[in-house]
Amino acid sequence: MKRTFLDKIIIVITVLLTVLFLLLASYTTYATQKALVNEKQNNLINEANLLAEQTILSYLQGITSLEYLQIRFDEFEDTLQTDVWLFSAEGNLIVASNSGELSIMPHNIYHLDPELNLNKGFTQTGNFYSIFPGTMISVGIPIYAGETQQGYLILHTAMAEVEKLQDDMLEIMYGPFFVILLVMLIVLAYLSKTIIRPITKLNIAAREYAKGNFEMKTGVHRKDEIGELSDSLEYMAGELSKLDEYRKNFIANISHDFRSPLTSIKGYIEAMLDGTIPPEKYSRYLNIVLNEAKRLTKLTTSLLELNDFDTYGPILKRQNFDVVDVIRETRNTLEGVSEKKKIDLQIKCPAEDTVVYADKMKIGQVIHNLLDNAIKFSPKEGKITVTIYDKNGKVFVSVKDQGPGIEKEKQKRVFDRFYKTDSSRGKDKQGTGLGLAITKEIIKAHGENIDLISTEGAGSEFVFSLTRSSSREGGQIRQ
Repeated sequence: MKRTFLDKIIIVITVLLTVLFLLLASYTTYATQKALVNEKQNNLINEANLLAEQTILSYLQGITSLEYLQIRFDEFEDTLQTDVWLFSAEGNLIVASNSGELSIMPHNIYHLDPELNLNKGFTQTGNFYSIFPGTMISVGIPIYAGETQQGYLILHTAMAEVEKLQDDMLEIMYGPFFVILLVMLIVLAYLSKTIIRPITKLNIAAREYAKGNFEMKTGVHRKDEIGELSDSLEYMAGELSKLDEYRKNFIANISHDFRSPLTSIKGYIEAMLDGTIPPEKYSRYLNIVLNEAKRLTKLTTSLLELNDFDTYGPILKRQNFDVVDVIRETRNTLEGVSEKKKIDLQIKCPAEDTVVYADKMKIGQVIHNLLDNAIKFSPKEGKITVTIYDKNGKVFVSVKDQGPGIEKEKQKRVFDRFYKTDSSRGKDKQGTGLGLAITKEIIKAHGENIDLISTEGAGSEFVFSLTRSSSREGGQIRQ
């Protein structure tokens, strides 16, 4: 079964908390037990010294009797739950509290440990040489009267008291642990509601977008990073929807632009083959076929050029040149076309310095596209004005015609590929719909801008900027 992100978080946090708790419990158990045992040993040593001073010395000095000492030892054990053994300086047992409770009593301490030094104190934890059935804390101290050792006192107390106190402390730890675990589960539930579920919704929406359903909404409305991600995802879906629409239009447009000349070529060739067109008219119709083939070649070349722009960006061979010279050369190239429509093509140059730093060939292509477009849409005996002016260190080129103008809602699309302002896409306008798209890509590659100013019935004006020349040398730059 596939685990969700929340499942993994719960497992990781649970394991982490459990491991941390076990480590903490182990360390706390060890440290607590050590501290409690040390404290208990110190208390037993203090109690042994006090018992020796107040009770045992008086017996050793012959002031009190053995019976009195036995009574006091028994009372001491009953009160403090501590066994009391008194040995002579030679290691012989003198008296032990409640001695009848133990099946084995050491009548001489050396029988238990021949290496035991009765001149020094000791502390020990265990069953004291297997005498006690359970773990005991044992301490021993020598008893002196002046500088002479008179005996040796040993006290035993069960570890059960220390262990009970230790267990109580661990139980105190268990409570906060379970509280922390409960709080973490509540936090995880909150995270599930505020983070995991919205992410799940975003994931579902993303899968729908991948299927092409760009109308799907995420359903996440928040004012935080997840909300921003949701907005970005929906914005991306909107852009993908536009891209999908553009793709469909692109395919439809390119199909139309290829089908029209191919249909003409196919029709004329079939007519010549089946005799519908007589041989004496072959020349005329072959010229038509040739023109249609040229149109297909131009369309293919433009598509390849735009594809290069999209993939690598155009290669710019920048150099210093006079943009006015390029405009004049382009005007001469289009002179025959403009004369057919009796168009007056004027060049105005109020700029003092028209030398720019750019790719001369590609800027020539831009000017050719703009002038060809202006001639195409200009009325007969119209006028086209090319103006070159400078402003703020830039050189601007304006191409203005007296054509029908462009509707305001269509002006934003004139640079789109295959877009044509004439809905009929008639044969009288032989453009591919790619000229202005290529123009914008070239200007954009130079880091400049191109704008359109158009009013219906008053013509259109395209204005683009170029960088004014400086002392830089020409070179090849990949944009």
